[in-house]
Amino acid sequence: MKAFVTGATGFVGSHVARLLEEQGADLRLLVRAESRRENLAGLRAELVVGDLTDSSSLRKGMEGCDAVFHVAADYRLWIRDPKPMYATNVNGTAAVIEAAQAAGVRRTVYCSSVATLGFGYDRKPVNEDTPVNANEMIGHYKRSKYLAEQKAVELASKGAQVVIVNPSTPIGERDIKPTPTGRIVLDFLLGNFPAYMETGMNLVDVHDVARGHLLAFEKGRRGERYILGGENLTLKQILDVLAELTGLPSPKMKVPHAVAMAFAAFDQTFNGHLMRREPRATIDEVRMGKKFMWVDTGKAERELGYTHGPAREALERSVRWFVAQGYAPAYEASCPKA
Repeated sequence: MKAFVTGATGFVGSHVARLLEEQGADLRLLVRAESRRENLAGLRAELVVGDLTDSSSLRKGMEGCDAVFHVAADYRLWIRDPKPMYATNVNGTAAVIEAAQAAGVRRTVYCSSVATLGFGYDRKPVNEDTPVNANEMIGHYKRSKYLAEQKAVELASKGAQVVIVNPSTPIGERDIKPTPTGRIVLDFLLGNFPAYMETGMNLVDVHDVARGHLLAFEKGRRGERYILGGENLTLKQILDVLAELTGLPSPKMKVPHAVAMAFAAFDQTFNGHLMRREPRATIDEVRMGKKFMWVDTGKAERELGYTHGPAREALERSVRWFVAQGYAPAYEASCPKA
C-alpha cells in the first residue's frame, strides 16, 4: 500500500506514519518548508513540500496512492488571528478530501477530534450520537474542527470515500510542541501546577490512536465517525498518577471555576494582548473545563475492533520523553536521564 500522510511532523501524525511503515506501507508525507522535522528521523518516506492550501502539492502527493491519512491540524487554544486556523482546519480538510477523490484514492481517514462532540456538565460519557451543534463549540479550535468535520460528512454523503476518527486527548512520546495535553504533563514536571480545577478528560495512548487510524481505513464505514479514546479521568487523578511516577507532589488546592476565570481573564489580557505572548490560561480553556470531556468508545470497539491500554503507561512514556529531550529535569523516581 502507498499512503499519503499529512501532519507526520507532528505528534499524532508521526505515530500514524511510523505504524504504517511498520506494516509495510510506502510513505509519501506532506511537509511544510518551515516545519520541524525531528519526528521524521529514521522514517523511509518520500517528502512532498507544500501545505493544505497548495492544491498542486496535494495532487503530487496523492498520485498513485491507495490511502490518505489526513492528520494535520492547527491545534492551539490561544490564537490572536483565527483566520489561518480556519483556512487550515476547514478549507484544508475539504481540499484534502476533494484531492483524494480526484486522485482515485481508495479511502481517506480524516483525524477530527472529540472537541466536536456534545459534552455536558453531568460527567456522563458521550458518544458519536450525542446531540451537538455549532453553538456548543467553545473557542476557534473547536469551532474550526466542528466545521471541518461537517464538511467531511457532507463530502462523504456525496460519494467521497472518507472515514472520520475522533481521538480524545492523546499522550505519549514525540509531542514536540507540545500539544495542550502534553503541556499538562510538562507544566507538572516544571512545577507549574500549584492548584487544580475540577474537570475531567479522556486520556488515550497515542499508540492506540495511531492503530485506530489504520483500523478505520480497513474497517470503517464511509461517512461514519469513530471515537478513539482511552480512560476517563479527572484532572486530579491525572496529576496524582504523575506524582506517583515522578515523586513530585500533586497539588492539593482546588480552585473554583470563578477564580480560575478571573485569573484567565487577567492572563489573557496582560500576556495575550498587551505582551503579545501565549497566556498560561485562557477564558476558553476555563469555559471548556466546566465540562467533563469523557467519552464512550463502544462504536469503535464494535465496528473496528479498537482497544486501548492504560493511560498510566502512556503518561510514563510522556514523562520519560520530556525528560530525555531536555524539556524538564530528570527525576530519580522514574525518569533517569537518557
